Amino acid sequence: MVDTDRIVGTAKDLGGRVQGAVGDALGSQGDSVEGRFRAAQGRAQDAYGQAKDTVRDVADNVSDYAGDAYDRIQDRGGAYFRDGTRAVETRVEENPFIALVLAGAVGYGLALLLHRR
Repeated sequence: MVDTDRIVGTAKDLGGRVQGAVGDALGSQGDSVEGRFRAAQGRAQDAYGQAKDTVRDVADNVSDYAGDAYDRIQDRGGAYFRDGTRAVETRVEENPFIALVLAGAVGYGLALLLHRR
């Protein structure tokens, strides 16, 4: 979508160029200078509109990329979680006593951290 500043800026640029050319042809220095000024304003407004379009496009692309990354993480994250759960289950089944000692040590460490305040 083209920004309205680009359309208005292009129109001002064109109108200013015409006014400047007419001022030059008729020898009217005031019209010539005013036309060049309007043309410069139009170019500046067009450049501003182009910058807004560029920022809008970049923001759209960033949100698309973020959405794609989120979808990929969700798809792969579930697989990683399932694989990790299976690995922990296997280790606990093979060595239940070591798993119990580790769980107790982690719980004790958390209790120390929480009650140290």
